[in-house]
Amino acid sequence: MAEELKALIRNVPDFPKKGIVFRDITTLLSEAPQFVRVVDRLAEECSKKNPQAILAVESRGFVLGGALSYRLELPFIPARKPGKLPWNTEKEDYELEYGRATLEVHTDAIKRGQRVVIVDDLLATGGTALAAAKLVEKLGGKVSGMVFLVELEFLKGRQCLKGYDLFSLVKYATE
Repeated sequence: MAEELKALIRNVPDFPKKGIVFRDITTLLSEAPQFVRVVDRLAEECSKKNPQAILAVESRGFVLGGALSYRLELPFIPARKPGKLPWNTEKEDYELEYGRATLEVHTDAIKRGQRVVIVDDLLATGGTALAAAKLVEKLGGKVSGMVFLVELEFLKGRQCLKGYDLFSLVKYATE
């Protein structure tokens, strides 16, 4: 399945800056039967982690997180860029492979002890996922796992996420 999916992911060189090969999942998302297979497979992995909520990272993570939340009948928690959420938020700054960023979550989005699966489209250096995990934990939740559509193994994101249960569907060993 991973190789079929890889064939549907467009590689965009030098985006968002020179030297980066962007893995564009929009071409995969436009293939409805494959998108359904992706959601079903990620839902299967999420279920193994016994979640009580899905937290997805803006913006492409929302596509997967919303579908998984619906499929598993779980609450959806958006992790957004600063200034996008209309209520009190907790924030976490982090490093990207090509810059810095911040994530925010509503302070009342996660209940104490709630088991949360973090969903994003891509695992690269691990900074975004780690920031999301720190937000879950700051708000009293427990990260029961993380699921990704794509993992760029050569960026070694798993190293900064030691101790978390990770799953990625499509892996790129080299750029």
